[in-house]
Amino acid sequence: MENDISRPAPPARRRWWRWAVIGAVVAVAIAIVVYRSVTFVSQPPQQQGRRRFQEGNNQPVGVAHIDRGDIRLTLRALGAVTPLATVTVSSQISGYLMSVGFKEGQLVKKGQVLAQIDPRPYQVALEQDQAQLARDDATLKQAQMDLTRYETLSGQQSIARQTYEDQVWTVKQDQGTVDYDKAQIKAQQLNLIYCRIVAPTDGRVGLRQVDPGNYVQTGSTTGIVVLTVLKPTTVEFAVPEDSVPQVMERVRAGAQLPVTAFDRANVTQLAVGQLAAVDTQVNSTTGTVMLRANFDNADEKLYPSQFVNVLMLLDTLKDVVRVPARAVQRGAPGSYVYLVDAQNTVAVHPIKLGAQDGDFFAVVSGLSAGDVVVTDGADRLRDGAKVSIPNPSANPAAPAAPNGPRAHGHWQGQGQGNGAGSHGNGQHHHRPGNEDEPPSGQPLPPGRPPAPVTPQPPAQQTPAAGSSSNPP
Repeated sequence: MENDISRPAPPARRRWWRWAVIGAVVAVAIAIVVYRSVTFVSQPPQQQGRRRFQEGNNQPVGVAHIDRGDIRLTLRALGAVTPLATVTVSSQISGYLMSVGFKEGQLVKKGQVLAQIDPRPYQVALEQDQAQLARDDATLKQAQMDLTRYETLSGQQSIARQTYEDQVWTVKQDQGTVDYDKAQIKAQQLNLIYCRIVAPTDGRVGLRQVDPGNYVQTGSTTGIVVLTVLKPTTVEFAVPEDSVPQVMERVRAGAQLPVTAFDRANVTQLAVGQLAAVDTQVNSTTGTVMLRANFDNADEKLYPSQFVNVLMLLDTLKDVVRVPARAVQRGAPGSYVYLVDAQNTVAVHPIKLGAQDGDFFAVVSGLSAGDVVVTDGADRLRDGAKVSIPNPSANPAAPAAPNGPRAHGHWQGQGQGNGAGSHGNGQHHHRPGNEDEPPSGQPLPPGRPPAPVTPQPPAQQTPAAGSSSNPP
């Protein structure tokens, strides 16, 4: 009975091992397929690029011819628009604000009425002072008549000498009172003038700070409105103290240094002006010196307290040898370029650079006009390497470099065009070993890309992809 129960165990174990083996085989097959599909697409472009240069083909590069031109010596800084005058229009007397004579944001002229203070209290005070003057003036005249009589009687010794002298000082006191009354009248007349608040200069008014009907006082700090001069205006900017000698040298020579203001993004030109003044001391905290430039600002593109980028032209170097900035390499020799000779061989050529102006450097020594230097593709070059210079005019369709973006795009285009093939996975089935070899087995001419790399329209790629699946 025990032997009959234990017999079914061996077949169960055999089935378990059979399924385990089948699963392992399937997993290995899937891994191989995935690995081959990935490496089949990613490896051919890299292997092609390595094989081309290993077989002795020249590397295509972009070049530029050294020429002569002008190099501008400029100074860049950050600045802020500072108006020539910013006036807080306030009342010089206390009183009720009856009306305002401007609109917010309006351009006003010098002397234009901006506000009117109630003048009636000051008019009444003026009349009081005028009446007081009339009374004191009559008192003065009476004292002067008494002085004349006392002077005659004193000469006749009819009165005491002291009475005469006292009358002299009485007349002087009355004269002082009259002068005081006259001054009071002038003060009241001036207050009446202050009741009409006028613009002290040309400019643009801002937002109104006080509404009509309010009682304004002389001690107010906000004022009635802020008036700002916009045309002309100035820009103040700071330059390093090391640059001040160059600036002062040009200023002492009588040069007019143009200053250009750009927006915050340093893209749009706002205005062009001239350097007006240089501060007399260095800021010990920042190590900079403040400069001021004047701008006409006719179009009012410069606004008070606006942040701007400043470009000041110090001088211009005329007819100097210059090299494109993208041709300059830096390494152990310092600054150098790849110089191309008549045999299309490059050589590491150290140079000494001067000032930079945009995309060009001034060359102090090391290059001459007419030299040919590499500007594109220098990352794969070495001293003594052979290069090819593509001629766009002779072959406009030829790419500049086989390993550039156009060659990479060719691989993607072929893979997409073959998506309806037998496998249906969008992969391109080329033989990696023979893809770049010419049919005759001869090496390609220098500078000429392989035939498969030439871009073709999508309509012509489908039959080519279908034919490439057959063995050559």
